[in-house]
Amino acid sequence: MLPGRRANDQLPLCVNCAGIPDVFRCSVCDIEAEPYRRGTCARCALHGDLTAMLVKPATDRATMLRLVEALCASDRPESIFAWLRPEPARELLTRLATGAIPMTHEGLDAEGESRRVEHLRSLLEHHGLLPKRDHHLALFDRWLAAKLSTVQEPEIRQPVERFATWHHLRRIRAIARASRPTRGPVHWSKQEISETIKFLSWLKDTHGRHLPECVQADVDEWLAAGPTTRHAIRTFFVWAKKARLCSGISIDFRQPMSERQLTQADRLSWLRECLVNESETLPYRVAGALLLLYAQPVVRIAGLRTSDVVVTPDGLRLTLGIEPVDVPEPFATLLRQHLTNRPNLRTGNHGDSPWLFPSTRAGRHLHPNSLMDRLRDLGISLLGARNAALRGLVAEVPAPLVAEMLGYSYQVMDKHAAATATPYARYVALPSRRSAPRQIEKTRRQVGSEG
Repeated sequence: MLPGRRANDQLPLCVNCAGIPDVFRCSVCDIEAEPYRRGTCARCALHGDLTAMLVKPATDRATMLRLVEALCASDRPESIFAWLRPEPARELLTRLATGAIPMTHEGLDAEGESRRVEHLRSLLEHHGLLPKRDHHLALFDRWLAAKLSTVQEPEIRQPVERFATWHHLRRIRAIARASRPTRGPVHWSKQEISETIKFLSWLKDTHGRHLPECVQADVDEWLAAGPTTRHAIRTFFVWAKKARLCSGISIDFRQPMSERQLTQADRLSWLRECLVNESETLPYRVAGALLLLYAQPVVRIAGLRTSDVVVTPDGLRLTLGIEPVDVPEPFATLLRQHLTNRPNLRTGNHGDSPWLFPSTRAGRHLHPNSLMDRLRDLGISLLGARNAALRGLVAEVPAPLVAEMLGYSYQVMDKHAAATATPYARYVALPSRRSAPRQIEKTRRQVGSEG
């Protein structure tokens, strides 16, 4: 500790050099620290309080001791005191210790959805007291059960339940097993299931028919009379045809009336803002650069891991697709600074979070909406920035290579290549086939020359 100050230049001094007579050592652990309560440091005071609260004769002593040690391992034990200050938080821990709440996911699910319960769940998962499970998949399971319970008509419920179980739920579980983000797939699955229920209910109420009697005119009428979200029923009819529940229905992909697009000048201006200026904090500047430079969706940015940043003798590389891509300067320096100063590591994460953007909840990454809101507040058009970056890349690099390096599908890259009027034969005529990293380096030079 450096609580003293030197008289002439106010430089910090230790207790002995400053001649401070007060005792700054904990009476329990003998570590030099600011006294928190009756001569003990905050960590020892927290350990005593939690032991008295949780470790009792009727409890699972070994498990509760592990929980106490996990909570006390926080870099800032004061934050645990703040979390325990409200009575419901202390009651939740007490009921967990006495067995009133089983230490299982099902036991915590029975307590309802609340930030307090989810924070405790993430702590228990992070420290191995609960098996890890995919958060969004669990929410989808509960949502699906509640949604289906509102459908009373068997002719409507049965095809929807089959569609939700054998198409969506199976697909989301496969994504979760592969440790890929499930938030986006869950969101779209909910919308497709909801729109399917609305359509089948409308078909019954308006025309007195069910799915086997549905005809193309019914679908066309439904799509023409409502918002564009009604096109979400397309996936259901593709699945229904394969399942032989319905045939003769065709729904084209919905084409947007217009596409958001940033000009190259605006994109370079925002890149300069993220790389050079300090109008935003470091994590959000890094996220903005990943969006503007590598055209990464914000949901994917939030789910990046520290292991996706590869350190090589030639510099940093970033794993976004099949092959890692180079990280040019000055973004490489910015990324290194972020890696050594990631936020939200002083509470439940204990400094060992695998996420590039850790959340305040232990073991989880930052919520994508937090990134979206901050970048939008700056004035960045998220979709426009992605489109501009992708079309800048496919104008100089074959679309399949861009797809493989940035983690996009070939179909998406083909659409962007077509929008830039860049057929594959054009790349053969280029003086030299640049790689995507070289095109990114070119963008970096443009940012530097204009700034």
